[in-house]
Amino acid sequence: MLPNLTFHEIKGVLSLIYQIKKRRYRSNAPPKYGSLNKGFSEQEVQAFFKVIENDKFRLLFGYQAQLGLRIGEAVKVNVKDIKFETRELIVKTEKAHVIDTMLIPVPLFRQTLEFINRNEKAIMQAGGFVFFAEKGHSLRGEPYLEKNYVRKVFREYVQAAKLDEVYDQSDETYGRTPRRLHRLTTHSLRHYAITSFARQSNGNVVLASRFARHSDPSTTMTYINTRKDELYKAVDEAFSLERASSLKAKLSMP
Repeated sequence: MLPNLTFHEIKGVLSLIYQIKKRRYRSNAPPKYGSLNKGFSEQEVQAFFKVIENDKFRLLFGYQAQLGLRIGEAVKVNVKDIKFETRELIVKTEKAHVIDTMLIPVPLFRQTLEFINRNEKAIMQAGGFVFFAEKGHSLRGEPYLEKNYVRKVFREYVQAAKLDEVYDQSDETYGRTPRRLHRLTTHSLRHYAITSFARQSNGNVVLASRFARHSDPSTTMTYINTRKDELYKAVDEAFSLERASSLKAKLSMP
């Protein structure tokens, strides 16, 4: 016989059971990509932007690749959030639900000004959203581009650049059709931006974390990608130094 539990207690028990099952599934699930680099390399990002002819998407993906914006943050860039005097962008961070400011690089800022000047009427009609939605490009009726539509366009550009790579398929439950898992997604542009900033700042994780707008620097580490050749070179150099030090110590022994 079940004990007399309140609705909230039953809800808590069911939630606990769900979490236990979820952890058990994750522990038994095979690894998906391990050390696979899910960010763009320098060569890949150049090939990607080379095939983009639409200036709106070139600018939108530029905000992701240079400022590391999440797709939901990028589509909502509004002229009222841009401080034109200081080149600053006010970003409402999706994950932390806080407001941050970021400095827009000069080339990206110039592209933004040119795009706004060319599309001033459409942007104003969309309530100031820079990446305004045209007819049929927003299923929910928002004045800005819908995220899934942008993801669809992104996939088309990745395929055109011959960069599309499927590494596995999703493990689905409740009879849902498994999805193909692509190495490069719109979030890969954020990976690229954070990795590039980390390299430019000589691996300063604290600065990179501020740039990425992560509350925990350890989260930032999962975004910083190291190429295999860089890793192997570092290993070789480290062991060469170790051998040299060992040899020096032996030679100095009486």
